[in-house]
Amino acid sequence: MRIVPASPGSGIVFRRTDLDDFQVEATGRNVAKVSYATSLMKKGVLISTTEHVLSAFVGMGVDNAIVELDNLELPILDGSALPIVEMVQRVGLRRQKRPRQYLRVLKAVEVRDGDKFVGLYPAENFSVCYSINFDHPLIGDESICVDLSRGDYARDIAPARTFGFLHEVEALRNMGLIRGATEDNAIVLTRDGIKNGPLRFENEFVRHKVLDLIGDLSLIGHQVLGRVVADRAGHAMHTALVSRLIRDTSSWELSTLTEPELLPEAVPV
Repeated sequence: MRIVPASPGSGIVFRRTDLDDFQVEATGRNVAKVSYATSLMKKGVLISTTEHVLSAFVGMGVDNAIVELDNLELPILDGSALPIVEMVQRVGLRRQKRPRQYLRVLKAVEVRDGDKFVGLYPAENFSVCYSINFDHPLIGDESICVDLSRGDYARDIAPARTFGFLHEVEALRNMGLIRGATEDNAIVLTRDGIKNGPLRFENEFVRHKVLDLIGDLSLIGHQVLGRVVADRAGHAMHTALVSRLIRDTSSWELSTLTEPELLPEAVPV
């Protein structure tokens, strides 16, 4: 994977260097398979496991970038967004002259599936409240609320790693999933503990769900001014919310903030 600058208004674009530089834009209309990760597809060309890179871009304020790949799947790295954040921090960002347009939420947009739920509501900044429940002694009920407008993403969300259950590994691999999973790129949970601790946060599991949601919501195509509330949602519900929001044009407007520090778009140098 290589991340290179892009011109103003380009958004985030994935480029398959192994397929004549074919490009797949990171937008809701290109969402393909959604199960344990969020994948994009355009004209049969697949980009798999996009959410961690997209989440890092939102958290670091990257509006325009080209992500070059020589395979269909983004590298999992350590299972978090921290390596991407550190890459961006090392090279720095360049401000572009075009003002950043935000998607300002005007009315509630919700997706429900039984007792699972995700909704987006009007607010003057971007915040996420997420709750999860897993029948595991180290998880159970976990909740967190984060204000992403304060610049705390790199410290509070990016380091949170993906996680999985050891007893599910064989079934998932038989489905063609998690083929590259190791104890170096995910938290591995046994039935009553952790095989490869320690945790980076006491509530690392729900923090990673916030990380995933931020990446999935970036497929709206603009940074969001709104409050997200999620309860036991996942990639499918996140992307369903994106689709519903895009269809319901009365629920949002594009606007430019007046604060100088928030106006310019940015690209990795």
